[in-house]
Amino acid sequence: MAEYDQELDACGLNCPLPILRAKKALTKMASGEVLRIIATDPGSVKDFEAFSRQTGNELLESNEDGGRFYYRLRKA
Repeated sequence: MAEYDQELDACGLNCPLPILRAKKALTKMASGEVLRIIATDPGSVKDFEAFSRQTGNELLESNEDGGRFYYRLRKA
């Protein structure tokens, strides 16, 4: 089974779109569910760290592989 409940493909989107799409997706999710985000914007690394701090949603994963950035956020 996957380690997330929902996946968001934000590839090709630049700041602030990956964050805005993630925020929108999280509003439809239940507390404790995990959202996986795939992005290509290098600026999304610091954006998701800040988003996590500001919203209380837990950043479970943040890594990069071949120009793609993968995040997993647990909804607060």
